[in-house]
Amino acid sequence: MKLFLRPAILAGALVAASIAFAQSAAPAKVADTSKGKALVDAKGMTLYTFDRDTAGKSSCNGQCAQNWPPLMAAAGAAASGEWSVITRDDGSKQWAYKGKPLYLWVKDTKPGEVTGDGVNNVWHVAAP
Repeated sequence: MKLFLRPAILAGALVAASIAFAQSAAPAKVADTSKGKALVDAKGMTLYTFDRDTAGKSSCNGQCAQNWPPLMAAAGAAASGEWSVITRDDGSKQWAYKGKPLYLWVKDTKPGEVTGDGVNNVWHVAAP
């Protein structure tokens, strides 16, 4: 019996470790752009911050969020290091870096584009 128990325990531990790793993986990575190093999503699309946000709170809702889609976090996502999860006005979850909520820009169509930087002097490439 002990031979069958040990592999089952090992398999359970591996599954638990895999889940923990997946949950602790950063929601974005760093990439080189024409504006220097920037945070980008899993598809390589540049992420931005909004000057009108306050620490841990998004001020971009409605039409703003249609033009600047939030970097959404899964329901079970957890803060780790400089990454945090904020709750948006509609109850959904959004990733923030160093307390600043992160967004994409609908007019960026290819990975690495930074056309949202400086829009209305309030949107900026999210720097690592």
